[in-house]
Amino acid sequence: MAERSGVITIHRMRLHRCESCLAACRPERGSPSRTLVRSNQLKKTRRSPYKAPPLIKEIKMAESGPPTPPDNNAPPMPWFGMDIGGTLTKLVYFEPRETNRRELDKETEILKNIRRYLTRNSAYGKTGRRDVHLQMDNVTIRGRRGTLHFIRFPTSEVGAFLQLARSKGMAALVNTIYATGGGAYKFEEDFIKEVNMRLSKLDELDALIAGVLFVDSMNPQECYYWAPPDQGTNSKDTPYLEPALSQYSRKPFDFSNPYPFLLVNIGSGVSMLVVNAPNDYYRVSGTSLGGGTFLGLCCLLAGCSSFEEAIALAASGDNTTVDKLVRDIYGGDYERFGLRGDLVASSFGHMCSSERRARVSREDLARATLVTITNNIGSIARLCASNERLERVVFCGNFLRVNPLSMKLLSYAMSYWSRGALKALFLEHEGYFGAVGCLLHYDSKNHKQENVSRHATPPDCRHADR
Repeated sequence: MAERSGVITIHRMRLHRCESCLAACRPERGSPSRTLVRSNQLKKTRRSPYKAPPLIKEIKMAESGPPTPPDNNAPPMPWFGMDIGGTLTKLVYFEPRETNRRELDKETEILKNIRRYLTRNSAYGKTGRRDVHLQMDNVTIRGRRGTLHFIRFPTSEVGAFLQLARSKGMAALVNTIYATGGGAYKFEEDFIKEVNMRLSKLDELDALIAGVLFVDSMNPQECYYWAPPDQGTNSKDTPYLEPALSQYSRKPFDFSNPYPFLLVNIGSGVSMLVVNAPNDYYRVSGTSLGGGTFLGLCCLLAGCSSFEEAIALAASGDNTTVDKLVRDIYGGDYERFGLRGDLVASSFGHMCSSERRARVSREDLARATLVTITNNIGSIARLCASNERLERVVFCGNFLRVNPLSMKLLSYAMSYWSRGALKALFLEHEGYFGAVGCLLHYDSKNHKQENVSRHATPPDCRHADR
């Protein structure tokens, strides 16, 4: 493929996690020197053969042994991937360990300034943050060994980001960034006007799947779940309050043989995807009640000004002063249908009473809002998993950032309503997968979107269930 100067692309990559798929890792004819390098850790933990998705062609973890020669035809640094969501923008930056001759000759000063600013700070202005605990070291892309950095800022601050990019001279090195999310369309003209930089837009579900598979292959501890308390503990504790939720413990989950699974992406809204293979997935459902709903209602009802504040309020609140429970209606359990008395029967049901409204606190309102949103997402996810006959449900998205409370609530809801058949699984890098997928993209012109909602009307009925 002809290289275009200044375009961020990552070519000819391949994700490989299997032990036995000889066809996938056999050197091509005429190229006996092409081999896949895999760490001993990946050999132990990755045994599931599958085809590589189109967005991921050849990605290798650094290990002992001779390093892969750098690709001198690679696009110029810096390499970024962006996911401009409705509420939060996610940026993934690849920091190479060494520089090549071209960068030393032409770009070293600007690159050094950008690298120093991004990697020596964990905060940018009042709202930009680098999640240092998520950074991934010793990752090799196109022969360049380096580190992945994960940066986020409110989408409302895109203008400030563009001013920063201009001040650091980024546009002098790069004229195109691969991006996904609704903001890649909404702010396209702003990028062109402010920094003369074009956004090459990628489908967000393609980028999401590619990012999930890549990060999971690099991090054996990426997937985990919250284990409920033992049967011998006090089962009379109200499941939505801290005495019960504090008994949950985090445990790793072996995701080496994942397919099929339901991927629930919780951003401003929620999308639910059935993933049968790296390049076989479709959107099966979703809901408009997501992280944006939670934050918006907390701002409206509790006077919050940030997601972190809303979560902090919810952590100390009591939703039972706001929600009407089964016992408030039946005086106890509804035994005929196995409904415990401490389950929510009507979200915000007590707010019909003026006396209740007068006594309710900001914390209680935030907690009730969180329980309402998580119950709704968990209920729809369980129904989708049941309809699709899936046993694994994986939750991701920035709604879960600094939010173990919601994870535990989702864990309880999934386990209770499925009678223990379903386990809610979570991912360490939460909402960054779309941005990672953009970083891995190699040629958007040659990639055609084939996976659509199964309920869409396709041109060919043979693909109706794709």
